[in-house]
Amino acid sequence: MNLLQVVQQLFEQYGYFVLLIGLPLDFIALPIPPGNSTLAYTGYLSFKGVLSWLPAFAAALTGAFIGVTVTYWIGHKVGMPLIERYGKWLSLKPAHVEKTRRYYDKYGEKLLLIAFFIPGIRQFLGYFIGIIRVPYRKVVIYAYAGTTLWVASFFAVGYVFGEQWEQMFMLIERNLKMFFIGLGCVAAGFLLFRWSKRAR
Repeated sequence: MNLLQVVQQLFEQYGYFVLLIGLPLDFIALPIPPGNSTLAYTGYLSFKGVLSWLPAFAAALTGAFIGVTVTYWIGHKVGMPLIERYGKWLSLKPAHVEKTRRYYDKYGEKLLLIAFFIPGIRQFLGYFIGIIRVPYRKVVIYAYAGTTLWVASFFAVGYVFGEQWEQMFMLIERNLKMFFIGLGCVAAGFLLFRWSKRAR
């Protein structure tokens, strides 16, 4: 059984509760159901009239906000103590967190608008911004805005493309991965260039 079949069965059994419970689980790093396909399928069900689009979108947005908020506060409350106590076993030291915080202060707020689209990042983003103690008002402004953009985009895939939503979803997923891999390579090359320039 593939992931889309899992999502379909969950919707048949639990309806809107899939969004209110499943999307927070996606953010907690238990992506069952997976967030992107869940949102696209929600849009498709709204297109078909199985779900009312406004309650479906509201439930999806609420579930995503819950996920961001819960993971943020987990990271904020217990993340740093865990790193101080067990970080050496994971090669993760408080100094690394401080360095990451400095990078976030320079670039991070704008990146929160697109970070939810990056494969493998969404599930850890809330913890991360909690650990480095991003003020909650900035989470509301930037992380919630990025969450809204993510929910609306994948919901629209199902709602706008209707019966062709699966093909379009697969195309977007594949291109997103390639885009961010390419972007990562460019960023790594740029940082390597700056490092070698400083070394000389």
